[in-house]
Amino acid sequence: MTLLIALGCSAALLLISVASVLGRRVLGRSTLVYAATLAVSLLSLACGIEALLASSSGSPTLSLPLGIPWFRTHFRLDALSSLFLAIVSWGGASSSLFALGYGRHESSPERILPFFPLFLAGMIWVVLADDAYVFLFGWEIMSLASWALVVSHHREEENIRAGHLYLTMAAMGAFTLLLAFGLLANAGGGYLFSSIRASALSPRLAGAVLLLTTIGAGSKAGLFPLHAWLPLAHPAAPSHVSALMSGVMTKVAIYGFVRIVFDLLGPPSWEGSLPLLFLGGVTAVLGVLYALMQHDLKRLLAYHTVENIGIIFIGLGLALAFSANRIPWAAALSLTAALFHTLNHSLFKSLLFLGSGSVLEATGEREMDKLGGLIHRMPGTAVAFLLGSVAISGLPPLNGFASEWLTFQAILVSPNLPQWALKFLIVAVGALLALSAALAAACFVKAFGVSFLGRPRTAAAAEARETDRWSLSALFANACLCLLAGLFPGQVVNALGPVVQQLAGQALPRQSLPFWEPMIPIAQNRSSYDAFLLFVLIAFAGLTIAGLVRAIGFRPIRRSPAWDCGYPDPSPATQYTSPSLAQPIRRVYATSLFGAREAVESSPPGDPRPARISVRMRDPAWEGLYLPVARLVSFLADKLNPMQFLTIRRYLLLVFLLLVFLLLLLSLWI
Repeated sequence: MTLLIALGCSAALLLISVASVLGRRVLGRSTLVYAATLAVSLLSLACGIEALLASSSGSPTLSLPLGIPWFRTHFRLDALSSLFLAIVSWGGASSSLFALGYGRHESSPERILPFFPLFLAGMIWVVLADDAYVFLFGWEIMSLASWALVVSHHREEENIRAGHLYLTMAAMGAFTLLLAFGLLANAGGGYLFSSIRASALSPRLAGAVLLLTTIGAGSKAGLFPLHAWLPLAHPAAPSHVSALMSGVMTKVAIYGFVRIVFDLLGPPSWEGSLPLLFLGGVTAVLGVLYALMQHDLKRLLAYHTVENIGIIFIGLGLALAFSANRIPWAAALSLTAALFHTLNHSLFKSLLFLGSGSVLEATGEREMDKLGGLIHRMPGTAVAFLLGSVAISGLPPLNGFASEWLTFQAILVSPNLPQWALKFLIVAVGALLALSAALAAACFVKAFGVSFLGRPRTAAAAEARETDRWSLSALFANACLCLLAGLFPGQVVNALGPVVQQLAGQALPRQSLPFWEPMIPIAQNRSSYDAFLLFVLIAFAGLTIAGLVRAIGFRPIRRSPAWDCGYPDPSPATQYTSPSLAQPIRRVYATSLFGAREAVESSPPGDPRPARISVRMRDPAWEGLYLPVARLVSFLADKLNPMQFLTIRRYLLLVFLLLVFLLLLLSLWI
C-alpha cells in the first residue's frame, strides 16, 4: 500500500504539471500549484518515513503494464529507496513552501510551474525504480525538467549558456549509465534489478561498470572534474529550484551510484575504491577553494555542493574498501557516514539556497560586495542563514559536524586494511578532508560576514525588507532539522540502520534512546560523541561571554570616529570585501592551482581616482579537459560537414559500411 501511495504521489505531481498548463488563466495559479505540490510532497514524505521504519517487514514490489507494449514496469520500495524518497519529498515540500511566497514574484510563471512538479516526479521515479527502464526514464525526466527550469529566464545569455552545458553533461551522464546497465544486463538481457543481482560479472566488466557509473552519476552529482555545469546552472535557476537541484537532485545521483555499485554490481574489489577515494579528496578541497574565490552568493553555494559531494564520495570509497576486505563493521561505519552526510547536505544546502533566494528577492543582488548589514533588515533570514553556515562548516553542535566526525572515525580505522596503497591514500585523503573542513569555515565567515554584517554597501541593501512568512517558515523548518540532527545524531544513525544493513550486511550498534546519551559508533573506549553535552557547554560558554561583554559594555567608554586613512567621510566601501577576505588563502593556494594573478592599477600623481586591484584566475578543469574536447568536436564537425551534401548512393554505401563495422565489433565482443 505504501508503494502504491508513493506512486500515486508521482502521478499526482504529473497531473499538477498538466493542470498548470491548462489553467493558465486561473487567478492565483502559482499559489495553487505550489500548495498542491506541498501537499503531495508531504504525503510522499510520510510514505518514505513509514517504509524506512517498517523496512524489516520486507520490501514491497509492484509490476504495472505501463510504457513499452508487452513490457511491464517494475517498482520497489526497500530501505535505500525509502531513505531517498524521504529526502526528495522533504526537499520538494520545503521548496514548495518557500515558493508559496517567493513564487508570487516570478516574472514568467508559465516557464516554471509546469516543470517544477514534473522535476519532483522524475526524481521519485528514479528512487522507486526496480528495473533499468524505469530508472533511466525517470533520470531523463529529471534532467529535462531541470534543464527547462535552468533556462526559464531565457532572455539572459548566461542562463542559455548554462542550459546548453547542463544539457550536454546530462546527456553524457545518461549515455554512460545506459552503457553501464547494458553491461550489467549482460548477454541475458535481463533489465530487472532482481535479474541483474542474480547474474555475476567478470572483474573486467565490473570495473567497466564502476567507471561508467562514476562518470554518469558523478557528472550529475558534481564530482570533479565533471562539475563544470554545476556552478553555472544552479545560480541560473530560480532560487527554490536551485535548492532542489543542489540539495536534492545531486542526492538522487548519489542514490544511483549507491544502487548500482553497492546493490547491483556484486562483490566489490578493493582496487575500485582507489579512484573513488582520490576523486573524493580532490573534489572536497578543490570545491571549497573554488567557493572561496567567488563573490556571487549563489555560485559560492554551488561550489560548496562540489565540496560536500567529495566528502560523501570519501565515505563511499571507504565503504567499498572495507567491504572488499570483508570488514563489515568498518564498512557499516563508512556507509553510515556517507548516508548521514547525504541527508545533512540536503538539509543545509536547501536552507542556504532558500536563504540566498530571500536575499535576492529583497535586494535584487547576488553579489556579496553589494550587500552588507542585512542582519538588521532581515533578522529572521540572517539567523537561519547563520545556522546553515555553521552546519555546512562542520561545526558542533549542528548536523554537519556529526557526519564529518563519523567520516573521520572511518578514516582512523583504516590501519585494519591489508593493502598499503589504501593505507597511504586514506591518510592523504584524511588530510584533504581536514583541510576542506577548515577552508569551509573560512568561506562561510566570508559569506555571512560580507552579506549580513557591517554596513549596507548599496541602497538596495539599505532598503531591504524581511521576506514573507512562507519563505521564513521553509528556512526555519530546515534550520530546525539541522539542529535536531546535530543534537541527536544517534537517532539518525538508528534510522539509517536498515539501509546500511541492506548494503553492507551489518549496521552500526543501535544507539541509546535517551537524548543525553553519547553516540558510540564503534566502542566506548575508541570513540564516542556526546552532542547534547557539547551543546550545553557551548551554550554556557556563549552566555558567559555575552554576560561579560554586557557587563563591561556598561562602563563609560570614549567614542571617536574610526581611523579611515585620512578620508573625512567614512564610506561602506572601506569595509572588508569578499575578495579581500579571501586574499590570503588565494595567495597560498590559488596561485599554483588556479593560476591566480593580481594586478594593481594606481592613479598617476595628482589624479584623485582610487587605485584598483584586479585578479585573473583560470579553471584547470575547464581549460585542461573541456576546451580541448570542444575544440576537437568543432574540428571534427568542420571536417564532416561535407557529408551532408552526399548523394543517396553514397549515403547507402556509408550505412552499409557502418553496418559491417558494427557486426565485426559485435562478433569480436561475443
